[in-house]
Amino acid sequence: MPEQTFKNAVRIACVVAFFGVLPAYAFVEQIENYVPAAEKVGEGRMTYLFWDVYDAELYAPNGTWREEGPYALRISYLIDLDGGKIADRSALEIREQGFADEARLAAWHDWMRKIFPDVGEGISLTGVNTGTGEAVFYRNDVEIGRIKDAEFSRAFFGIWLNEKTSEPDLRRKLLGAL
Repeated sequence: MPEQTFKNAVRIACVVAFFGVLPAYAFVEQIENYVPAAEKVGEGRMTYLFWDVYDAELYAPNGTWREEGPYALRISYLIDLDGGKIADRSALEIREQGFADEARLAAWHDWMRKIFPDVGEGISLTGVNTGTGEAVFYRNDVEIGRIKDAEFSRAFFGIWLNEKTSEPDLRRKLLGAL
């Protein structure tokens, strides 16, 4: 291989490696305000029937998750989904875990419908449980909303992390148990 071709190949490999690492680094830097020493706890893919829907990653201080927080859950979508349908499904999952206060759930549902955008391949939604009773949501790296309600945070993140989740295999992967 001629020397110039080799040098060009090395440059391209360095650029690809840099940009492949940059998004993960930028994400961790973004959530450090809420999740100090953030490290990945686990990750998994949500599949429905034969469709890959999203990849999920859980970050916590030093890679150790505690239910009370702080932690961040990043969902990277692989298909197009309507934000309203994401809110609808979230409310249903919360109800199916045993949450019975329908008036409060209706208020949460309204909040989620206002916050959650339509998504598609390459879009990430991140929810951060700050550990102070607040959930902060991002679309890629832009904050899209906050809900200050500790019970909401517990119920919402419980969709993935509660023992009563509808996706126990994904939960185990997120918690690093598989």
